[in-house]
Order: sequence, then C-alpha cells, then structure tokens
Amino acid sequence: MNSTVELQTLTDYLNLNYPIVLHADPEGGYVAEIKDLPGCLTQGETIEETMKNINEARELWLETVFELGKSIPLPSD
Repeated sequence: MNSTVELQTLTDYLNLNYPIVLHADPEGGYVAEIKDLPGCLTQGETIEETMKNINEARELWLETVFELGKSIPLPSD
C-alpha cells in the first residue's frame, strides 16, 4: 500500500529510492518500470541505458507531479 505525504521540496522527492522493476524484452533490450509512480516506465537496448532512462523518467515524473501540486506516493517497502 502506498502512502502520501504533504509536499515538501522537490529535492526531497528526488532523493527517495523507488524500487525499479527491470524486464528483458522478448524482442530485445529491456523495459524498466517504477510501479509506485503510475505510468513511469521506459526501455533501452542495454541494462545501463535502461537504468539511465528510468532515472530520467523518474525525475521528469516527480517534477511534473510536484509542479501540478499533486500528492506524490512514497516508495513501497
């Protein structure tokens, strides 16, 4: 179950460690998803590229939701 907290600073949220789910794509490459952040997913040809991409996607997701003044879920256990 996800919790939410009162909005603090964007930096506070960017410093949280969200679990990342990494899957090998049957057609090649990898797919990464942060299930705690709905819609936050990406892909890449290598694990390194995919991890770089998911970190960028996480930052953009958090920045967007923060700027909209919406609640940001905390990382799951």
